[in-house]
Amino acid sequence: MKMRAAILDAMQQPRPYADSRPIKVETVDLDPPGPGELLVKIAAAGLCHSDLSIVNGDRPRPMPMALGHEASGVVEEAGPGVHDLKRGDHVALVFVPSCGHCAPCMEGRPALCEPGAAANGAGTLVGGQRRLHRGDGSLLNHQVGVSCFAEYAVVARGSLVKIDPELPLDIAALFGCAVLTGVGAVINSARLQLGGTLAVVGLGGVGLSALLGAQAAGARQVVAIDSLDAKLELARELGATHCFRADDPDLVARVKEATGGGVDAVVEAASSVAALEIAYRITRRGGTTVTCSLTHPDHSFALPVVNLVAEERTLKGSYLGSGVPSRDIPRLAALYRAGRLPVERLVSHRIGLDEINLGFDRLADGTAVRQVIVF
Repeated sequence: MKMRAAILDAMQQPRPYADSRPIKVETVDLDPPGPGELLVKIAAAGLCHSDLSIVNGDRPRPMPMALGHEASGVVEEAGPGVHDLKRGDHVALVFVPSCGHCAPCMEGRPALCEPGAAANGAGTLVGGQRRLHRGDGSLLNHQVGVSCFAEYAVVARGSLVKIDPELPLDIAALFGCAVLTGVGAVINSARLQLGGTLAVVGLGGVGLSALLGAQAAGARQVVAIDSLDAKLELARELGATHCFRADDPDLVARVKEATGGGVDAVVEAASSVAALEIAYRITRRGGTTVTCSLTHPDHSFALPVVNLVAEERTLKGSYLGSGVPSRDIPRLAALYRAGRLPVERLVSHRIGLDEINLGFDRLADGTAVRQVIVF
């Protein structure tokens, strides 16, 4: 079938993207779903910093690529061997396909699926196929098995989670990445305790989702840190008890004073080594620092080993919120519907597919939280 999709041919094009237009909206060909795959009509897709990391070259991927990894949609067709989803089912798309049988999957850690990681790096579906191509027959790579900045997507069954049809699809799009990653970093990775304290460094869609997760988990103090006043104001509205600018020269001392020596857990979501350094320094003795952002592969962090040991610190990564999407997305959606996870507050813009380059300018400038492409 023919459809419109957003295609990136080359990374590291100059900004502003609204002028250089690195992402082209083209009519491309999409093959039918093969065994274990489904055709999904995309309803909404969110612009995430992980997408920007491909556009700007921080996250190298094979080109050309059909972009997009955070979305919701409706099943149009199930391929051979798929029996638990059918036409009309509402789904959230997940950016790590789970094979279900590798060691991490069998340990209950599908975010670390080994075939899924290999396929994502190669630009294929988890079975090794590419279902997208241009009219001349040249193949297009898939972004993490999803490629949802498009009217339709063919994805593996392990990339989909069935959701409640009463969940608005423009909100449901956020649950496959921003919400799952941010809330999961708090609950699954940091394991924040009731009445504990938490800080978030970087208030994009993932960071603000972590803030909402801390509220839902019963944190007594939630510290928000960012370099933009507008995002700090939104954090206050969402329940942050303390807000600080990241460029405050006395930031670490002020956070420690406000929290009695540092916070129990810190989630870094700014895709910056400097942000991770702040996060580590404001974590209390015995506390946990979690990073869930993706920086350039060449970037490294100098760790003060002595206080890692003497203060019994934990520094850990969190991918996909260290979660189990088929378990966690329905739970998080239920919290949203109960009014305990106001995810709709994260949507700063609803845009059309043709506005995508401008959308990435806003994302790079930090002037948007979550922009949602509505189809």
